[in-house]
Amino acid sequence: MSKLVPALTIIAAIGSGVVGGVFFAFSNFVMAALARLPVPQGIAAMNSINITVITPTFMTALFGTGLLCLVLIAAAIMGWSLPGSYWLLAGAVIYVIGSPIVTMVFNVPLNDALAAVDPASSNGAAVWANHLSQWVMWNHVRTVTSIVAMACFIFALL
Repeated sequence: MSKLVPALTIIAAIGSGVVGGVFFAFSNFVMAALARLPVPQGIAAMNSINITVITPTFMTALFGTGLLCLVLIAAAIMGWSLPGSYWLLAGAVIYVIGSPIVTMVFNVPLNDALAAVDPASSNGAAVWANHLSQWVMWNHVRTVTSIVAMACFIFALL
């Protein structure tokens, strides 16, 4: 297992970097662009994104990296005396909590609420306004934690 840990750490660094990059794009310009659209169009576009993002590639990057991090948590604990174990554990815990868990606990329910609303209604406008503030705030958390996790994985390898 100890010979496999560096390779798994590299894969986790790449996965968390890819996921962090996707979230970075949403935090920095995608959501701002959607907010400029009329409410019904913004909701329709976000709902479309929420459907099309469910691909094997992105789900593997997001949740596969999370599963890999669970393996790395165990490896870091079992090899605690080895160099880089602290960084490995930190990166894996930060990623698991900050990316897949935040996604499932905060972002997905907000997406579900948006999908259930009539975009042309006054309630639709209220849900969209809440979505733009709350979803984006939690997306910032996912962005930062994914990038910090990537940095931790890199430090673990040094």
